[in-house]
Amino acid sequence: MIEVSAPGKLYIAGEYAVVETGHPAVIVAVDQFVTVTVETARKVGSIQSAQYSDMPVRWTRRNGELVLDIRENPFHYILSAIRLTERYAQEKNILLSFYDLKVTSELDSSNGRKYGLGSSGAVAVATVRALDQFYALNLTQLEIFKIAALANLAVQDNGSCGDIAASCYGGWIAFSTFDHQWLKKQQSIHTISELLAIDWPGLSIEPLQTPEDLRLLIGWTGSPASTSDLVDQVHRSREEKRTAYQKFLEESTICVNEMIKGFKENNVALIQQMIRKNRQLLRELSTITGVLIETPALNKLCNLAEKYEGAAKSSGAGGGDCGIVIVDQKSGILPLMSAWEYAEITPLPLHVYHQQRKGPL
Repeated sequence: MIEVSAPGKLYIAGEYAVVETGHPAVIVAVDQFVTVTVETARKVGSIQSAQYSDMPVRWTRRNGELVLDIRENPFHYILSAIRLTERYAQEKNILLSFYDLKVTSELDSSNGRKYGLGSSGAVAVATVRALDQFYALNLTQLEIFKIAALANLAVQDNGSCGDIAASCYGGWIAFSTFDHQWLKKQQSIHTISELLAIDWPGLSIEPLQTPEDLRLLIGWTGSPASTSDLVDQVHRSREEKRTAYQKFLEESTICVNEMIKGFKENNVALIQQMIRKNRQLLRELSTITGVLIETPALNKLCNLAEKYEGAAKSSGAGGGDCGIVIVDQKSGILPLMSAWEYAEITPLPLHVYHQQRKGPL
C-alpha cells in the first residue's frame, strides 16, 4: 500500500492580487494534512473519503438555469488529478491499473466545517503524489505542482494555485502565478509531458527562510467562507473600477516584495509593518469592490492581536475562516489567546510544516 500526505496552507499576504500573473504572495504550509492511500485492486477501482462523502453540492442560477458549482467539492479535484496524472503515465507508455484510493483529511473541523486551509489544493497534490509512486513516474516537485495546477484549473479557473505550491514545497514560500490564458492555449497544442517540460511565464516559487524571532499565530472565526465565490465577486467589480484595481495591484506588489525582503533580512519588524499595510490594502479593496473581506469577527481577531503587540490580518479571501498574526518570539501570547477565546475566536494549534525537497525548484 502507498500512503502520502500533503499539508494545508495559509496565505500570509498578497491575497486577490496573486490571482493576476506575476503579482506575488507569501504563503505558508501548516502541519495539518490530506492523506491519500493507494492499494492495487482487480477489475474495478474505488475512491473513498469519509470527510467529503456528505458534502453538499452547491448550485446557483445563470440565465434562469440551475448550475452546479463543483469548485468547493474536493472529489472533483481528486478526479481531475487522477485523469491528468494517468494521461501523463500513458504518454510514458505505462500500462494503467486498477486501484482503491482513499482520502482522509485533517483540514476541516471535527464536524466537517472548513478552516480555510486549502483542502482542494492539498487533495490534488496528495493524489498526484500517490499516483506518482503507484506508477513509478519519478516526478519532480515542480512537475507535481504543474500536474496538480492543471487539475485545479480544470475545476476552478479563477484561483492562483498558490495553495498547490505551498502543499508541494512546504515551509514559507514567495509565490507568483503563471499566465493562465497562455497555459489554456498551450493545453490545446501540447501533451502533458511537453507542458511539464516548458517554462510557464510568470510562475515563481521561492522558498523563504523563517526569521529566528518570528512566530505565527492563527485564529479561526468559526465562519467558513467560499474563496471561489469571493474571487468571482472581486473580478466582477474590477472591470468597473479598473483604475483603482490597478492601483491596488501595484501597491500590493510593493508591499509583498518588502515583506519578502523582511524574510531575507531576518527583519520581523519589517514583516509586521507589511502585514499591517496589506491589511489596509485589503480594506481599500473592499471599499472599491463592495466585497466584505474583513468580517466583524476577523476585525475583532486582528484588533485584539494588535492590542497584544501582534501584526494581524485576514488570511486568504477573507469573508470568514482564519486570521493570521505575526508576533516577535519575545512577546507573551497567553493574554492574546485568552482574549481570543473570550471573544469566541478559536486559536488553532498549527505550526509551519517543512518537508524535504525533491528535485529542482
